Amino acid sequence: MVPLQSLLDAAGGWLTFGLSLLVPGVVAAVCWLPFLLAKRLRSLFRALPPTESLVPSYALAGVGASLPFVVGTLVILATVDTAGRAGATRLSKPLFTMALLLFGAYTAGLPVVGVLGLPRVGVDWDPTGYGPGTWALLVAAGIWYAIIAAVPLFALAVVFGLPGGY
Repeated sequence: MVPLQSLLDAAGGWLTFGLSLLVPGVVAAVCWLPFLLAKRLRSLFRALPPTESLVPSYALAGVGASLPFVVGTLVILATVDTAGRAGATRLSKPLFTMALLLFGAYTAGLPVVGVLGLPRVGVDWDPTGYGPGTWALLVAAGIWYAIIAAVPLFALAVVFGLPGGY
């Protein structure tokens, strides 16, 4: 029975790891759904490879966009020494810094990638011609996604920064 038990433990560990990578992206994608009311963004997801279809491209983008936040958090949790009396408080600054940097990257990066990068690699997705309205929509979309992903990390950083940690 011991080999079967260790195999089940390993499978459970891998399942937990996989879910920890997927669930935040699924939650963020669901919270980001109102942006699909914009015809421009629907056309963006229809034009994205590899599926060139709205739902699979949206799901892949939603989960994929959360991975820097999730993997960064896992790396911080794995590498920061939490031993000792003030161990949890040592997690506060790296989590806050990572969330702040990724917030800025998503806010500035999404419009640049969407308007300048994608058309240059052959993904022509905006039926209106990449005008100021497209820039504004992508800035708002980037800010909203960054808020969805970063606010829980900011809250976690504040909790860890409190006297006594968690």
